[in-house]
Amino acid sequence: MTVVDAHHHVWDLSARDQDWITEDSPIRRDFTMEDLAPEARAAGVGRTVLVQTVTVPEETPEFLALADEHELIAGVVGWTDLTRPDVADELARLRELPGGRYLKGIRHQVQGEPDPEWLLRPDVCRGLTAVADAGLVYDLVVLPHQLPACTKAAASLPHLTFVLDHLGKPPITSGTLDPWASGLRALAALPNTVCKLSGMVTEADLASWTIDDLRPYADVVLEAFGPDRLMYGSDWPVCTLAASYAEVLDTARRLTGPSEHARIFGATATRVYDL
Repeated sequence: MTVVDAHHHVWDLSARDQDWITEDSPIRRDFTMEDLAPEARAAGVGRTVLVQTVTVPEETPEFLALADEHELIAGVVGWTDLTRPDVADELARLRELPGGRYLKGIRHQVQGEPDPEWLLRPDVCRGLTAVADAGLVYDLVVLPHQLPACTKAAASLPHLTFVLDHLGKPPITSGTLDPWASGLRALAALPNTVCKLSGMVTEADLASWTIDDLRPYADVVLEAFGPDRLMYGSDWPVCTLAASYAEVLDTARRLTGPSEHARIFGATATRVYDL
């Protein structure tokens, strides 16, 4: 089985700042495909999806060019301004760039939007429709209180596949499930939604997390989405704040059953992102 890592990043701080990384953070340095490739090979990962990190138009063309250069990258989830009136033209332009065939989805840092219903704004809905019309998917990076808006957006756009990153960032450090779990189940009830088993170790206590801390949240996601709508992502290099690349993959395997592995660690991402 070819293992797909459906969620990782790279960045070069000399090209642009990653202003979401604190000055004293151990990940405030460059992370490149040359750093990731040996770790991926050692872990048995054969294909990856490179995901946007900052909301600037220059990043997506750079990521597409990287995909053109690196065999490991099978798809890119980029960024564009969904509210621009010519978003359909911009998506078409991106696809004409070097590596444009690797564009598989779009993502915006909705978690940073003060309006909990940002996804339901008319200009955003118009942009999401353009994403769907382009045959792309939309990645959701949101906080638990934004899940109801995700559900409304997905219900109003049944022809667009929504991929929930990092389980919707559940409050693992607190050990509580609701209202996150009820919000997630409502989203999962819609057939055009998928979830990434990613980002869990950094939502837990970075220094002392255990498998038992993560399991209740993984169990909710497995029950709600099922393995056909669940895909693995490392969230490298952010994950290195709490665990190594290999440890994150091993943890995800231990949280899921062997009969589910082919789908969660390969087939779902391959289908959803058309890798």
